[in-house]
Amino acid sequence: MQFFFEVTLSGLLSGLMYSLVALGFVLIYKASGVFNFAQGAMVYFAALAVVGLMDKGMPMWAAIIGSFVVMILVGLATERFVLRKLVNQPPITLFMATIGLAFFLEGLGPLLFGSEVRAIDLGIVDEPIMSIMDSIGIGISKFDLFASGMVIALVSLLALFFQRTKVGRALRAVADDHQAALSLGIPLQHIWAVVWGVAGFVALVAGLLWGSRNGVQFALTMTALKALPVLILGGFTSIPGAIVGGLIIGASEKLAEIYIPPVLQDLFGGNFGGIEGWFPYVFALLFLLVRPEGLFGERHIDRV
Repeated sequence: MQFFFEVTLSGLLSGLMYSLVALGFVLIYKASGVFNFAQGAMVYFAALAVVGLMDKGMPMWAAIIGSFVVMILVGLATERFVLRKLVNQPPITLFMATIGLAFFLEGLGPLLFGSEVRAIDLGIVDEPIMSIMDSIGIGISKFDLFASGMVIALVSLLALFFQRTKVGRALRAVADDHQAALSLGIPLQHIWAVVWGVAGFVALVAGLLWGSRNGVQFALTMTALKALPVLILGGFTSIPGAIVGGLIIGASEKLAEIYIPPVLQDLFGGNFGGIEGWFPYVFALLFLLVRPEGLFGERHIDRV
């Protein structure tokens, strides 16, 4: 039972890392109805910007600030030169535009900052906290705990931004109804620019954490695919859903990796490793059959 709790807790903490990437999708989808396929590329680009600026002699804190400015500019440029020209176009057109943006960022990042694999040292080692290990016998990684704290702080900051600021309230109005927001004098394009800027900031935080864990490499672009099951479970328009979905996916994939292979080996023989890689997608597929809109998504009822 102690091992079960340790695996579950490790999965929950890892799930919060998935939620961080899913947040970028949710922010943009809520405000503009665009599924931003380039979110993974933005995470990669942000991490590359940090290590690239550090290679040029900047201290880490200055490189992070510089990367934050870069990601804000990427978000603003995306709204100005891509989305604004495609207003009122079909959703598939906007989706294809974000695919093009993803390839553009994946090529521009290595061109500007280099493509070799580099590490980001945040000063937090990925090792168990010995005091917790000695007291309750459960290994909790220092890095996982730090990353979880970062995610919780970021979500709290976003919640305050949406609930307490004038821009945040305008963004919620745009998310509810674009036309109604326009009729009230809310500048839609300005709100989209803010959202893409915030999504760039979220991508920077995700790039720092994932780059510190796995190194800054092209594989970071695949973190977007890991966020898809999270979005399906939580709902594409819900920030709490991104968090809950991440927790469910993180815990379920860890438990599946530990407990499903022995059962399959007893039934069929052979080797059934690597379940952690595909189980979240199968789980999300089965969930789609029961609740397509997600746990916190809006249910749509078609009328004839």
